[in-house]
Order: sequence, then structure tokens, then C-alpha cells
Amino acid sequence: MKRRDCLRLSAGWIAASAAGLALAQAPEAPQVEVWKDPNCGCCNDWIRHLQAHGFRVRAHDVGNTAARQRLGMPQALGSCHTARVGGYVIEGHVPASDIQRLLRERPAALGLAVPRMPVASPGMDGPEYGGRRDPYDVLLVQRDGTTRVYASYHQTQAPTAATPGAEPGWADGEVRRLDPSAGKITLRHGEIAELDMPPMTMAFQVRDPSMLQGLQVGMKVRFRAQKHQGAYVVTEIKPAP
Repeated sequence: MKRRDCLRLSAGWIAASAAGLALAQAPEAPQVEVWKDPNCGCCNDWIRHLQAHGFRVRAHDVGNTAARQRLGMPQALGSCHTARVGGYVIEGHVPASDIQRLLRERPAALGLAVPRMPVASPGMDGPEYGGRRDPYDVLLVQRDGTTRVYASYHQTQAPTAATPGAEPGWADGEVRRLDPSAGKITLRHGEIAELDMPPMTMAFQVRDPSMLQGLQVGMKVRFRAQKHQGAYVVTEIKPAP
């Protein structure tokens, strides 16, 4: 074999070995452990947002109030899911880019929080929200419970119009799933002012399973709901006119 051929093969072997070593040494994607309300569709949308940005996710459908308390996140900053990643606590619909920044900068803090469920935050930005955009801040939470603004998202909210013929106390929705045996209905719904709940897709208990008779997936409905012993319960429901 000619000398130049040997040199070419040696160079190729070295390059391949270097590439293999780089892959072997590449850091594993961070894993986010999430505790979430099993009935909340926006939690799953937030998880998909994290996965699309390179995070691995391990989810627990056991609610998050106990996890929030155990991890030290103030209840006043609560949302529908609590998570832990890289030694930090993440509460609510925090954008993946802010979590990535947190892991790069490693500030001395408890973690990040987006209280409640502002529309337009990741997982709360689907077409069912009709272009609505609530301004919100991502808060850096210190271990003593104090906060400061870590990032701001003050978008302009799209104008919204009231549903013609809307009745006070009633919310508009669309049936997405029926589970008579469990006494549950999943609704993609508009704002529920009485519960301070923005538009989302969510599974509700029903006061009486017989209320589901005559309903079909895809049907437009109007309903009333209330919170009872930690669960959201549909108390009245009827086809929309």
C-alpha cells in the first residue's frame, strides 16, 4: 500500500474515532420530573413543549399540591403542575428557554414560577384560546419565598368578543371525550369566570352520570361547573342552541 493511502486511512480512522468519542461524551438531555393534575390537558401540552426543546420528561399523574409543598414552592405561586430539574423547582407554564437559561446560569435560588395559568404561556397557547394573549412574568423564586422577575412576556392581547346569547354563569364548550363509567366528561371550553379558569381542554367530574346521556363527542354544549373537594364538577350541562 502506498504511503499516501496509509495516511488517508489513518486520518479517516482518527476522524471517526474523534466523532465517536464526542458522541459518547455528549451530555444527556436534562430530565424534568413533573407532578400534575391528571385531568388537566394543558399540563400535557406543556410537557410536549419541553420535549420539543430537548428535555426528557417523567410525569406523575398524582396532582401537584403535595409536591409543591414538599419541594418548598410557596402555595401563593401555585399552578396546575410542579416540576423538578437540575436541583431546581419549576412551577407552572414556564417556557423551556427560561429553564435552559436557569440551568446555564445556575443562580442561588429555589427555582422558577409562572403562577396560575396565563393564556399564551407554553401549553396555554393552542387554537382553542382564540388568539388571546395574557401578559405574564416568569419569577425567580428564592429559598425564603421572595421573588424577582426573571423574564417578562407582555404580549398584546387579541380582542375577544362575547358569545352571542351567552348566559351569566354558563360556559361554552365542546365535548372531546365521554367516560360514563367514571362519571367524567372532557371539554374544550371557554373561560369559566366563576372558577377563574382560562380557556383550556380539561376533564371534569359530573354531578350525576345520567347527565351524560344524549351527549356525543364533538357536540357544542353550555355548562356550569364548580370546585368541590379539590375536583372540578359539572353541575349542569345542555346542548348549545
